[in-house]
Amino acid sequence: MEQANQLELAMPTRLHLVRHGATELTAEDRFAGSTDVPLSNEGRHQVAALAERLRRDTLDAIYASPMGRTLETASIIAEPHGLEPIEEPDLREIDYGRWEGKTRDEIESEHSDEYEAWQEDPLTIAPAGGESGIQVLARALPVIRRIVQQHQHGSVLVVSHKGTNRLLVSSLLGFDARGYRDRLDQSPAALTILDFASVTRARLRVFNDVSHYEGVPERAFQRRLSRWWSRPGC
Repeated sequence: MEQANQLELAMPTRLHLVRHGATELTAEDRFAGSTDVPLSNEGRHQVAALAERLRRDTLDAIYASPMGRTLETASIIAEPHGLEPIEEPDLREIDYGRWEGKTRDEIESEHSDEYEAWQEDPLTIAPAGGESGIQVLARALPVIRRIVQQHQHGSVLVVSHKGTNRLLVSSLLGFDARGYRDRLDQSPAALTILDFASVTRARLRVFNDVSHYEGVPERAFQRRLSRWWSRPGC
């Protein structure tokens, strides 16, 4: 009995952090934070592949942002485990304010000064009517810490969004979050795994893994929303 207790204490809490599958706005390379859009057929294919990959894994609970694309992703993954996704409103994506639904080219043309400032420091600067990275972390990070606390030595899955996930990983690993957009990526239906020794001590085990659908070719027109990765050869 004592040995079993020691083994439990040695076991980390495992967090599977997932980005939702692709949407039509993903394909069109548009800012879609607070815009509620469903998964595309391609996105459902990606998520089904991830669900199959995770079918035999033990999951104690599944949490998700309340957006349609994240709840659908969570429901597909949850079905083989007999779980019901738990909505967490503070895991939603960054609100891009007046940029919502627009392409980067449109934003650069219509709000050039605002966009330039945001590119330099997306952690503290927000589009008009939208959120900064700090504001997203202020609401999302306490949720992750609470989930880890509630499921000590267990295994849980969280479905969130590209921006929110990257900010969370930056903060949890102690990176400079000002560079989250240029230095970290999150593909649709990507799997990231973190182990927690405590609510404040995390270790990255897997990052942005899409091997479950890696045979699907990346769209030729994908530019990514950071200008640094839109240059020739990137």
